[in-house]
Amino acid sequence: MNSERDAELARLRGLNARAVRDSVALVDRLAPGDLSRPTPCAGWDLAALLGHLTAQHRGFAAAARGSGRELKRWAVRLPGEDVAVAAGEYRRAAEDVIAAFAALDDPERPCTLPEFTGEQTFPAVRAIGFHLIDHVVHGWDLARTLELPYDPDPELLGAALPLARAVPDAENRLADGAAFRPGLPVSGEAGALDRILAMLGRAPDWRAPVGNASRGEGRTSDVR
Repeated sequence: MNSERDAELARLRGLNARAVRDSVALVDRLAPGDLSRPTPCAGWDLAALLGHLTAQHRGFAAAARGSGRELKRWAVRLPGEDVAVAAGEYRRAAEDVIAAFAALDDPERPCTLPEFTGEQTFPAVRAIGFHLIDHVVHGWDLARTLELPYDPDPELLGAALPLARAVPDAENRLADGAAFRPGLPVSGEAGALDRILAMLGRAPDWRAPVGNASRGEGRTSDVR
């Protein structure tokens, strides 16, 4: 038994659960009409982003349970127009992946992640890291789209920053439907969240295009 790796597995599981539940809290605030809102993800409206995130939860849960090679587990299904139903589906998928990761007792257990590569597996501790950085960044996407505050705690950002640095800034970021875009320059004085966002192709000062309806007074973003 490698106590250091076991501790890292437990740490990342807890932080990932925190990031995922932060995103659930945002999705639970969906209002009618929100699914057509543009997002910071190029070419994706909120329905597409929510479909992607729900599919990722299901796919990573399958990978943790040994069936990640089945592509149907990763299939994206766009939500319908009923935001309550969409939020409920997202919440269930989120709790499922948290439970699947919690059941992992070996940090080196191989996980198949076909969206990354079908030619190799990844140790469980690394797979959870992938999921964690995905949902820290996409949590910001959700918050900015919905004009809601997003302020992950320092421990979560401290874990996400080295994970963001480790994501290759390669040509696949230019592909249609890529979750992350090429990295952007950022001030040396930028905070951890802004550095994470810029490394993964987000402009921290992104705002929805002029002409999209606001959610109303008191629901502006407070990204730091």
